[in-house]
Amino acid sequence: MSTSTTPPSPTPRPAVADEAAHGRAIAAAPRGEPQSPLESSSRRTRWLVTLLIVLAMLWTLVPLAWMLLSSFKNRVDVTASTPQVFFTPTLDNYRNLFRGPNNLAPYILHSVLAAGISALLAVFLGALAGYGLARTQMRGKRHLAFWIISTRMAPIAAIVVPLFLIFRGLGLIDSIPGLVLAYLTFNLPFAIWLMSAFFAEVPSSLEESALVSGCSRWQAFYLVILPLTKSGLVTTFILCLVFAWNDYAFAVVFSGPNSQTLPIAASQLVTQTGIDWGQLTAIGTIVVVPMMLAGLAVRRWLVTGLTLGAVTGE
Repeated sequence: MSTSTTPPSPTPRPAVADEAAHGRAIAAAPRGEPQSPLESSSRRTRWLVTLLIVLAMLWTLVPLAWMLLSSFKNRVDVTASTPQVFFTPTLDNYRNLFRGPNNLAPYILHSVLAAGISALLAVFLGALAGYGLARTQMRGKRHLAFWIISTRMAPIAAIVVPLFLIFRGLGLIDSIPGLVLAYLTFNLPFAIWLMSAFFAEVPSSLEESALVSGCSRWQAFYLVILPLTKSGLVTTFILCLVFAWNDYAFAVVFSGPNSQTLPIAASQLVTQTGIDWGQLTAIGTIVVVPMMLAGLAVRRWLVTGLTLGAVTGE
């Protein structure tokens, strides 16, 4: 008796194997050819973003680099009709800034005092007010936060005259405390608004745990909340410092011979007889370099702060 055997039916290939084979086929595609319309669009987008970043860097860095180079040129090279890329560097422009009646040292001291003190006060008061604004539950809190930041949006020309009358009555014209208060009028609303956004990111449960453990409200704020918002404190301080350091409008109105800052010293080099471009670029370098170094020194906290708390809209 003969028996017929049927060949075994082929077992179906698992879907995972098909996907792996498909992946190998895609991987084996020749380089330089777009694998799909989506990949081609993504590649064009990356190239466009890279090009825009390069153009933005050139737009920002080339003028700064040229100003730095010009500060080391002599009078002939800096005023030449043809830009001089190769030249013999000199420090005469920097030496002349610290000689004679227009010595730059007092201007630097005034800028450091006015900008530094105003930034510290803005961070200190802004942290306290921002913490209260973030933790207080009340009707219209968002409207209050918007009103605070709206005072920062006001044009300087609208508040210069009232502030000048108040400062003149208080004897604050041509004084460092007057400049500090003037800078604080614009720095403080910004600090309150920014710090309230950072405090809103911290869970209130951490603060409640500290209170249960026996901490007072101030100890919970100082020992728990502030260390967690270090990036916000650094970000707020640097931004307030940059505004006060570069300010010209407040300085030209409220300062005098005893309190003039670096932007005022730079404007004095523009006279009716001409412009000393060598010393002007040297002052510009002295104004820009400290803020760039400060930003680079705290860039880790600065980037974290700008991308974390400032986007909450509080």
